Amino acid sequence: MRKIEKRAAVCLLLSLALLLGAGLFAFRFVTSGGKWVSYLSTFSGRPASGRVLDRDGDVLSYVNSDGRRVYYDNPAVRKATLHAVGDAQGRIGTGALVAFSDQLSGYNLLTGTYSPLGAGNDLYLTIDAYLNYVAHQAMNGRKGTVAVYNYETGEVLCMYSAPTFDPADPPAVLDGDPAYDGVYVNRFLGATYPPGSVFKLVTLAAAIENIPDLAGRTFTCTGATVVGGETITCPSAHGELDVESALAHSCNGFFAQLAAELGPDALAFYAEEAGLTHSYTVSGLSTAKGHFDLTDATAGQVGWAGVGQYNDLVNPCSLLVYMGAIARGGEAAVPQLVLKTQSALDLPLTFYLKKKTGRLVEEKTAEKLADMMANNVQTAYGTGRFPNMDVCAKSGTAEVGGGKAPHAWFAGFLRGEDTPYAFVVLVENGGSGSDAAGNVAAKVLDALVNG
Repeated sequence: MRKIEKRAAVCLLLSLALLLGAGLFAFRFVTSGGKWVSYLSTFSGRPASGRVLDRDGDVLSYVNSDGRRVYYDNPAVRKATLHAVGDAQGRIGTGALVAFSDQLSGYNLLTGTYSPLGAGNDLYLTIDAYLNYVAHQAMNGRKGTVAVYNYETGEVLCMYSAPTFDPADPPAVLDGDPAYDGVYVNRFLGATYPPGSVFKLVTLAAAIENIPDLAGRTFTCTGATVVGGETITCPSAHGELDVESALAHSCNGFFAQLAAELGPDALAFYAEEAGLTHSYTVSGLSTAKGHFDLTDATAGQVGWAGVGQYNDLVNPCSLLVYMGAIARGGEAAVPQLVLKTQSALDLPLTFYLKKKTGRLVEEKTAEKLADMMANNVQTAYGTGRFPNMDVCAKSGTAEVGGGKAPHAWFAGFLRGEDTPYAFVVLVENGGSGSDAAGNVAAKVLDALVNG
């Protein structure tokens, strides 16, 4: 009798385990079935069906009658959109062919990927292939990233990453080949870099809110300033400066002193509030987290951190969102890459849903930052480079050591109801931020606004 009871108890436990397992499988099938399809298409080596189009309806990739994935006719456009569209081998995880393969395949719970109307869906990306092409030409073979997005809607209009290659004729990428170093990484979403002087905007935001006499202060830059026993250098002696001219001339001494006065806790708080240490989810793709750690830092190291050096790291996408937040008075739309998905019958299947960030900067502080960034363009960068635009910007020249040229940054936004765009340009080892990255930004923005 006891044996029967024990066996019944065991059977009951096994039945419960089976029911729980079946329930878990059903739940995962409903919530993750699309991802399973994505993994299968990636690891089987068979490209996902469906067409990838840009926001204007230009077909960037499709599967032909032979079952082979083909790309846009122009090889420069193919290279320019590689990290947005992806490669047929599935090595670029941020490309639509991998990241959105469930939407491309036409997957649904009832029929899987089978459809009597034809294979796959049309996936419209938010990017404009022409802007990516302009960015590719402007970068001229240099490594880095270029991005533009609408800070009101979140739509990413340009997302370019280099190095790149032609997905219609992929090269044999060998380990250690400098020409293709990090070629499978989307630098906009998945990389971090020392920010250099673009980080001075965070230091300035902290100073605006915590140093009451900031607007009335003056500082004489001799080209070298001792902060906490360390010498903070500038490329040249800037002379007498107030806070506005210090930002326009990007004076390291001025901002290092502000950083040391604010202290490590305040700087860390404002870096986190700005979203520069967070990860954003861009149409399901997670961005790399930035880094800002002043644990046990000396006053001099805090000074260097305040000008975007020391161990500071930022992700280009996060910096772009911060630019959008300054433009919008403290909050911005979260970037998105998918505009819509349509079936073979041209029926809309998914729609773009706008998401907003939390508050990244106080509204009054954002207004002051925007005005000073506009002054940067007027007094330092030149308004003639940006015709028909009200541009607010900050350049950055980030030292990387090792005898290499510094990384060049140029980030900012356009003001105006008709031009709600934020932008970021990074040219790896490009030298001067204003020159190298600023010239790339000028060409892309001109194509966007005046093209």
